[in-house]
Amino acid sequence: MPEHGHHGHGGEMTPEQQKQMIEQQLNLSRNLGQIKYKIAVMSGKGGVGKSTVAANIAEAFQKEGFTTGILDADIHGPNIPKMLGVEDQDIMINEERHMMPVEAPSGLKVMSMAFMLDSIDTPIIWRGPQKTGSIKQLIADVAWGPLDVLIIDNPPGTGDEPLTVLQTIPDIDAVVMVTTPNVVSQEDVLKCVKMVEMLNVENIGLVENMAYYECPHCNEKLHIFGKGDGKDFADEMEITYLGDLPLTEKVSSSPNKGGVMVTIEPKSDVTKRFTEIVNEIQDDFFKKED
Repeated sequence: MPEHGHHGHGGEMTPEQQKQMIEQQLNLSRNLGQIKYKIAVMSGKGGVGKSTVAANIAEAFQKEGFTTGILDADIHGPNIPKMLGVEDQDIMINEERHMMPVEAPSGLKVMSMAFMLDSIDTPIIWRGPQKTGSIKQLIADVAWGPLDVLIIDNPPGTGDEPLTVLQTIPDIDAVVMVTTPNVVSQEDVLKCVKMVEMLNVENIGLVENMAYYECPHCNEKLHIFGKGDGKDFADEMEITYLGDLPLTEKVSSSPNKGGVMVTIEPKSDVTKRFTEIVNEIQDDFFKKED
């Protein structure tokens, strides 16, 4: 799709701009060609724990023996590096002048706008084309190398950025929607699912986050946000139900310990749930190898 406000006055591209654009397309194709499975994580609105889910899913894949990368496509609030405990790292540039992803202790490759910002508190106020341009760059100009799985953490909603990600990665293997039990969140997911279906993505899965709270004293499951019917909701939309996740203090405080639940507490129930979700993604969305 053409981007606006980008090319001088006459709307014509200079030969230099054309050359750059072709180069970027080639880089994109080459990079995406080396990545076996590409999975975008999306949500209809903010505050549903989408990034937490994306980061844990990425670490769970890495732990299961997949060479995994995570791309933080959230330009306004890039918090994946902080969650994974790598926010202090610097980006290295290789001989081909491509950025090298930062490696988490598990070997997970991480790329985010956060690494480009001088200070974690810098808010980014950009217009559309700049945003979409920088997302393309994070896919094209990063030396991801061969990966089994790339998880893309999309900003919430159905705006420019999620659209750019889905259009830039035409052969995306699956989209994982994150929702919470309340109805508002579900209406937003419905919008998101419709957008994704319009872009001909067939594999869509639903994760219901904060579905229940397990009382640490009596282990009773309490449905604080109302009883979610993630499974029914997924069936209604004719998408795959991948499972639910509890609301625990630990999940929200784990980033402060320099990592996510899957890496910090490998034996926990939550980690077990994430491993199950990752297995579900493999069973439902990965091509069966003969």
